[in-house]
Amino acid sequence: MSVLDHLDDWPVDNVAAAIVRDGSTVAHHGDPNRRFPLASVSKLLTAYAVLVAVEEEAVDLTSEAGPPGATVEHLLAHASGLAFDSDETQAGVGEQRIYSNTGFAVLADTVATATDIAFADYFAQAVCEPLGLSDTDLDGPAGHGVRSTVTDLARFAAELLDPQVLAAETLADATSVHFAGLDGFVPGYGRHRPNDWGLGFEIRAEKSPHWTGSTNSPATVGHFGQSGTFLWVDPDLKAACVVLTDRPFGAWAKPLWADFNDAVVAAIRAEHRA
Repeated sequence: MSVLDHLDDWPVDNVAAAIVRDGSTVAHHGDPNRRFPLASVSKLLTAYAVLVAVEEEAVDLTSEAGPPGATVEHLLAHASGLAFDSDETQAGVGEQRIYSNTGFAVLADTVATATDIAFADYFAQAVCEPLGLSDTDLDGPAGHGVRSTVTDLARFAAELLDPQVLAAETLADATSVHFAGLDGFVPGYGRHRPNDWGLGFEIRAEKSPHWTGSTNSPATVGHFGQSGTFLWVDPDLKAACVVLTDRPFGAWAKPLWADFNDAVVAAIRAEHRA
């Protein structure tokens, strides 16, 4: 798709991207095998590993984890009350949507304890190996320590459109709102009322401003990372988009990301009509 050529105008040194439809990459841009740090896009992959552990009955969504009264479900949905990057609790369990890297570190420890497998190894076995993500690894915190490529993330996006590793019912639940009505902040995009989130997946809903396009459906799910990365899946379009850059997220990204994603949505819709 020529829409990806717009990425050549972005103020970044390196960018790679892919559009996925019907289980395969229909367009790509840049070096699809260049490895980038994903920052918080890591949370999608980490959450997937945790959900595999749930299906394997190593842990349960109702398993206690984190602050007293919190569960695996609360941690995945950023509803445990844990602070962004410390063990401090900033709210009661289930009271606010407080985006928390610490919560994902607790999830990793919880799965590692339950399985007696180091979480990075479990992550590789549960997600990377079955999906053939040969250039993806967790070499740092579970919430933001994954490195990967567009090739691998396109495979992961195809899984999100047609799950094979997880049961379809599990993924449908993970991409539905948990603890509805909670307010909170999307980092870099301000406070939203409500701030809808699934189990590791941010849900676009009616948020504005937002890093996806204004024309993405409210059911769009995904994540962006402070390293200048994002991945979204729009079930209404039956399509996904991955963009990885080497410039940290900042003011430069907001208009470019939104305009680009609107252009991608328009191009996909035009192909549907053709």
